[in-house]
Amino acid sequence: MPVEYPSSGGLIAEHRAVRSSVGVFDVSHMGDIRIHSGKKPGGALAAVQHISMNDASKLAIGQARYSAMLYPEGTFVDDVIVHRLGDDDYLLVINAGTRAKDIHWVRENTKGFDCVVEDLSDSYTQLAIQGPRGVDVVQKLTDVKLGTIKNYWFTHGALCGLKNTLIARTGYTGEDGFEIYVPSDVTTSEVVWSKVMDAGGEFGIIPCGLGARNTLRLEAKMALYGHEISEKINVWEAGLDRYCKMEKSDFIGRDALEKARAAGLKRTLVGLEMIDRGIARDEYRCFNEAGDFIGVVTSGSPSPTLGKNIALAYVPPVLSALGTILYVEVRTQKCKAKVVPTPFYKRPKTAAPHTAHVA
Repeated sequence: MPVEYPSSGGLIAEHRAVRSSVGVFDVSHMGDIRIHSGKKPGGALAAVQHISMNDASKLAIGQARYSAMLYPEGTFVDDVIVHRLGDDDYLLVINAGTRAKDIHWVRENTKGFDCVVEDLSDSYTQLAIQGPRGVDVVQKLTDVKLGTIKNYWFTHGALCGLKNTLIARTGYTGEDGFEIYVPSDVTTSEVVWSKVMDAGGEFGIIPCGLGARNTLRLEAKMALYGHEISEKINVWEAGLDRYCKMEKSDFIGRDALEKARAAGLKRTLVGLEMIDRGIARDEYRCFNEAGDFIGVVTSGSPSPTLGKNIALAYVPPVLSALGTILYVEVRTQKCKAKVVPTPFYKRPKTAAPHTAHVA
């Protein structure tokens, strides 16, 4: 069935601008936690290793990496991007909705380490300039040679006349792009926003909201806290094991993950494409062909890029094979869907490397 979209403009226009050219998101609501050396070097790294599942010891200065903080049960406190700022100096970028919880959790779980924890969340205005022309927009604002910055790396340099600005080749859209961190005072923030919009004028840049951010990340199968990951979902179920380095030194949640891996999966995250007319929305129930309840949709939406209705859902592993037919309860109707490969969208290889999460 063809997908019927709302009238042109709004979310669809924003989504398509990011896929085809460039859009800008104000993501200043994200949280930022700096962890650096205490009395002696090494304490910050030890703390970061203890509270996160990826291996921060492998990071070079100027490199970022997707990771997550886990409860002792092996489920998610939050997913994070860990940036190595210096020899024993790290910046963790966390989600907005879990900001207060995350900061408290980090403070509590690093008390035994020789490190300093700073909440810098209100210190930055964070703008995400995303899309294939994002690099062209940001390059007009800085003398830093952006072509030398690889995906999931960052640098500090002058931008919009501001010295020592953090410029990171990261994002949450499945496209190439940059995230910039500037002082959060209103005057500076407004000046930088205006300069970004002016620089992007020739490329058709438009401001984008959280609705487009959600459809973009869904197409790229990027997890959202409270949906694909939560305090009730473990790393193996979420399919994020490539970012979980079980071979490194002990970290919170590791023991539980060992036991969960040995016990085997009871549910796994799959991609769905609707066959029947109907949109699979968050928390809609899934059924097998016999009519038995078997799982729940975590995220669902029309895909502006693909022109199809897509969703992510947790189902039993036996029903996770590509092509498997399932049914999603849309209002009172059970609508047919099939399991399809994910991510639903991959940036063309001929273009610059996209900002998908990198192990």
